[in-house]
Amino acid sequence: MDFRITGLSPEQFAPFVGLDARELARRGAQRVIADRERGFPGRIELRAAHPGEPVLLVNYLHQPAATPYRSSHAIYVLEGASRRYDRINEVPALFRARVMSVRAFDHDDMMIDADIAAGTDLEGLIARLLADSRTSYL
Repeated sequence: MDFRITGLSPEQFAPFVGLDARELARRGAQRVIADRERGFPGRIELRAAHPGEPVLLVNYLHQPAATPYRSSHAIYVLEGASRRYDRINEVPALFRARVMSVRAFDHDDMMIDADIAAGTDLEGLIARLLADSRTSYL
């Protein structure tokens, strides 16, 4: 079964680009300069920030459903990133280098399954979760 992985839409983060520290703080965000290769995973291009690159640390509502699974957390986005990762049957290198938690949700936005896998084994986990006819999205 085919799968598609996309980064987040850059448009939703455009209002943060170029703001000074005070205005970012007012919006609950901050600018950080990556100081190492790992640790700053950009969620638009789905690549790690390189040392010296500015990233924005923002709170992101990643599960907006009106269920008990509604959830948000802090994420990094490369400041000014404009090319959204969008590939079919391809796992980005950013994911390959990590242990990933994957959750399957049904049409009512309720979690029906979840598991973890090394990034190098994601295709198998994705295939297993999507094989469940109740799965609407991961």
